[in-house]
Amino acid sequence: MLVGLLVVLLVGLAMVLWQPGLEVRDGRHDRGRNGIWLAHGWMGADEWFLQNRKTNQFGRYRDPESLRQLVEKMRRHHITDLFPHLCPADPAGRLPAWDPVRTERFLDATAGFRVIPWIGGPRGTSARIHRPEWRAAYAADVRLLLEQHPRLAGVQVNVEPLTSGDPDFLKFLEELRRAMPPGRILSVAAYPPPTRWQPSEEVHWDESFFRAVAERSDQMAVMMYDVGQQSSKAYQHLMASWTAEVLAWSAGKPVLLGLPAYDDAGVGYHDPKVENLQTGLRGIHRGLSKSPLPDNYQGVVLYSDWEMDEAEWTLFREEFVKGE
Repeated sequence: MLVGLLVVLLVGLAMVLWQPGLEVRDGRHDRGRNGIWLAHGWMGADEWFLQNRKTNQFGRYRDPESLRQLVEKMRRHHITDLFPHLCPADPAGRLPAWDPVRTERFLDATAGFRVIPWIGGPRGTSARIHRPEWRAAYAADVRLLLEQHPRLAGVQVNVEPLTSGDPDFLKFLEELRRAMPPGRILSVAAYPPPTRWQPSEEVHWDESFFRAVAERSDQMAVMMYDVGQQSSKAYQHLMASWTAEVLAWSAGKPVLLGLPAYDDAGVGYHDPKVENLQTGLRGIHRGLSKSPLPDNYQGVVLYSDWEMDEAEWTLFREEFVKGE
């Protein structure tokens, strides 16, 4: 019994002393090229507000002062890549309706930023990437969007869930690339590497598939959350490991490391007391501190603007953003 008690005490002490994360306040990992996922309302047409009973939010997204405040906040936090939601696709392969006038006004206000609409949808229902005719229709619609709005920097593909090794997704990226006007960015909302703590191929990509996606893309924005962790230290350790892995696996393409800033409490895959902005940042800081910053490290990407509160913005400035 004494031996057993000693083992328990030693394990407990080791956990207390273990520091898998790293607090950094000097901005050393901020390259000034961070990203954020934005809400649908910035580009969405009236249909979206009506269908989702959000007509009371017209002002939030269409008032010039709201747009000015958004831009000011993005500049203050060194965010350059804006990913406004334009999901989900419909079963026929069409993008949701966007408002051309509002989109151009958004682009006027965000001059100097890269606006990259976030497109895709649930695999198999709205995103029917296994069907050639769906892929062709979708690629044509994406081309139309980018031709109508030449100032859009590109698109970001997000299909969920997506099993590692899915050959249809690779075909989808190849066909989308061919359809896009030259010089536009093809970004991917990518899944993190496998982990024993969540052994699901639907939400984790192995090295071979991650590299294959990266080779067909211009940017990887890795969703490093929703992994069902019950320990903050375990999550920080996972973030540190993933940081090194995805930067090594991305075929030299720019990488944004995804951070959770949302409160999906009561679900099995996410505990906001464990997976949050602070624990995620400290894990990333640890991972980035193990070696010189690689050239393909672009920065971090926040999920999401509509979930960030003032306390989280303050924390982000204090523990990540480089001072002037």
